[in-house]
Amino acid sequence: MMNVDDLKEADVEETESDTVPVLKTESKGHVTVPLVFSTAAAVCGSFQFGYNTGVINSPQMVIEDFINDTSMKRTGEPMPQDKIQFLWSVIVAIFAIGGMIGSLCAGAVANAMGRRGGMLFSDLFSIIGGLLMLLSKTASSYEMIIVGRLIIGFYCGLSTGLVPMYLSEVAPTNLRGALGVCHQLFVTIGILVAQVLGLSEILGNSTYWPLLLGLTMVPAVYQLLTFPFCPESPRYLLLNKQRDKECEKALVKLRGIADVSDDIDEMKFESEKEKGEEKIGIIELFRRRSLRRPLTISIILQLSQQLSGINVVLYYSTLVFVSAGVSEVNSRYATVGTGAALVLVTLISVPLMDKAGRRTLHLCGLGVMFLAGVVLTISLLLTQYDVWKGAAFISILSVIVFVTAFGIGPGSIPWLIVAELFSQGPRPAAISVAFLVNWTANFLVGITFPSLLSAMKAYVFLPYVALLAIFWLYTFKFVPETKNKSFEEIAAIFRQESLKSYYGSTGRDSQTANTAFDN
Repeated sequence: MMNVDDLKEADVEETESDTVPVLKTESKGHVTVPLVFSTAAAVCGSFQFGYNTGVINSPQMVIEDFINDTSMKRTGEPMPQDKIQFLWSVIVAIFAIGGMIGSLCAGAVANAMGRRGGMLFSDLFSIIGGLLMLLSKTASSYEMIIVGRLIIGFYCGLSTGLVPMYLSEVAPTNLRGALGVCHQLFVTIGILVAQVLGLSEILGNSTYWPLLLGLTMVPAVYQLLTFPFCPESPRYLLLNKQRDKECEKALVKLRGIADVSDDIDEMKFESEKEKGEEKIGIIELFRRRSLRRPLTISIILQLSQQLSGINVVLYYSTLVFVSAGVSEVNSRYATVGTGAALVLVTLISVPLMDKAGRRTLHLCGLGVMFLAGVVLTISLLLTQYDVWKGAAFISILSVIVFVTAFGIGPGSIPWLIVAELFSQGPRPAAISVAFLVNWTANFLVGITFPSLLSAMKAYVFLPYVALLAIFWLYTFKFVPETKNKSFEEIAAIFRQESLKSYYGSTGRDSQTANTAFDN
């Protein structure tokens, strides 16, 4: 594999095939007030994704009672319990359905309206969805909860595409990892806030549950008020809109320096390489030989996040703790504890992302999750067969370790790396595909776990443990390190490897292979 780090001596150097030029820039960006302000405005979408992921679980019983009471008002008869359970499953699952649709639209919205413009547009869906859920009890309509959750899911699907894209494109190369983690950090903060507010002593009760669901509008209003004062993505302005002056103005504001020529040179170099390329949509994304490897990595890493079993912990940790012999009251507080641990470790991972590297942290996270999953399975077995009373404590501890390991790498890196693996042209389409996979896996885990728990009982985490082992091996063998590399340098790694593979196996010369490779 080509070692891009060996090319530091020249501004532009070619690979051994003499077909893949790489631009080197040595500027180091630093944190500025406009960069922090823009990041804080952008991650409102991340916060809402986390909040709406965690908010619906605590008030389950009171919402089911509301559904039954509504049926009594309409028909004079109580609703059958199986129908109530079906409607509840729809309320939970419809969020992921909306997310799938939103993630598919994220690329088109990003190209049509810009990264900032797309997020401001998506806030309207958050406010509409939040209002529907807030007023559902007043209107005696559980249908409004379903529609509201669908719309909020659509908003969150857009946000999971737009926020990481914006953060990766406004950040200087040496801070891109740290800013990229901010997306996942605020997802975890949103989950924790939802878990705390969802306690029955606060808002998760029969009186205040509509307010609990409707509070998702607050971050959207904040973003609408602040984001217009933030710059649009400089890459979008230069490469998509050819607005050189606006791009330079945005960079000067974000970097806090007058000379932003290095950043502009890198973007122009990328633009020159893409001038002859047609716009790359989702179908073309799968057809291009040069994009198959990074697309595969992006998809596998999204699956490693969702199929790791983390959503089992986030959605059903209270149920897992109860199954392990912990009281229901203590289980709810233990769940809040896991949310707090996730926030803390994600915060710690921010400075590590650009020091230890994406690949290293992802491998560490997956490995520790694997071990924690094994220990959790053993402790559940000890509890099931009443072998040792202390196994309940081990179950809680192993879940906290599991969540902590997730925050080290698998929680952040799949969101971050998909934006790093692609140049400006295919990036929006790649993000749409990768995040559609993420939402689909999210839905499948959420919808199948109750049945899986019923069938496998104490062995329920074994499928996730097996998948964690597979994902670790894949990451070790195929995922490159991307820390402190420009977008063009990362793309060059894949071009060089694919060229070697192509003409190495066919015996063609490099020029012929390069033509076939680009097509």
